[in-house]
Amino acid sequence: MADNEITIKTAQEPDKPQWDTYILNHPNATPYHLWAWKQAIETAYGHRATYLLAQKNNNISGVLPLFQLRLAPFINQLVSLPYCDVGNCLADDSATQDMLLNQAIRLKHNTKSTTLHLRGDLTPAAAADHHFNRINTGKVRLILNLPSTSQALFNSFKSKLRSQVRKAEKNGVQFRWGHLADIDAAYHVFAKNMHELGSPVHSKTFLREVLSRFSNRAKIGLAEYNGKTIGMGIILATDNKISIPWASTLRVYNRLAPNMLLYWNFLKFSSDNGFQLFDFGRSTMGEGTYKFKQQWGAKPIPLIWYDAVNTPSNKAPHPQNGTHANREHLSAAWRKLPLTLATRIGPQVRKYINL
Repeated sequence: MADNEITIKTAQEPDKPQWDTYILNHPNATPYHLWAWKQAIETAYGHRATYLLAQKNNNISGVLPLFQLRLAPFINQLVSLPYCDVGNCLADDSATQDMLLNQAIRLKHNTKSTTLHLRGDLTPAAAADHHFNRINTGKVRLILNLPSTSQALFNSFKSKLRSQVRKAEKNGVQFRWGHLADIDAAYHVFAKNMHELGSPVHSKTFLREVLSRFSNRAKIGLAEYNGKTIGMGIILATDNKISIPWASTLRVYNRLAPNMLLYWNFLKFSSDNGFQLFDFGRSTMGEGTYKFKQQWGAKPIPLIWYDAVNTPSNKAPHPQNGTHANREHLSAAWRKLPLTLATRIGPQVRKYINL
């Protein structure tokens, strides 16, 4: 191979260490880019992954992880990446990005996928400009820059927020870090909350696989009251960034402020262990979840996604931008299902909802 020649290949299991090293050293990477996300989805849901790896001078110069979500004849999508906000192409330069994006277009053609969906911003370049439409989702990510100590972070909060954090402890709610053995109790909280929100729940197997595959880069936190688990959250880490894909509490106990205790302990851990950023995930500006995340000091960053041109997804509203009325009708119907039934069939539906 000539010097500076870029080659593209599909990464295999032996490439995992090199892949993860590249992710951990890339400034725009998220925990979802790590190989563990691939392993968890493949094991829990069986979706086919194609992780494209670019090399220059025998070193990785870019990656593009892709999953095919296929349920013939209804669904055939390529997504980078499913079940998260940001999991797009990472590259050292625009030339590498172009080659990865062009290979993704070929993969779309070869798999006869109707959609190629990328989550995260791209560097303006030939392939990005010609093959993809830039989609402003109307959502934002809320990112908090962390100080070096939790005490400094706590001192930065307004007095009202500090009081809310203390309220949970005064009410007798306790926080502890959980383990895989706690997954049943945590999942009960998660499944019940998702049912009340009117949304199909991820499978317990998927959450268990995420915790297992990420190993020490994943932690599960629990809020307990009188020995009962009333809140849960899972955080994932790179070397400098924490993301929180899931957090739930039992609504009947929300007056005790378990959610405040959960998030404070996640932020406390992040600050005291040298992490620089805390990613609260996506929200719509002005809505309740946005205000909750903003009160901790998080700042909004527009969430930009891309779709390949000439796909049905560009001729109709995106699922995340569907009409409020349609979402409410579906949610209301799902809430009417018995919890046990919703929990049993929910994962079979959820695995094909790429968000």
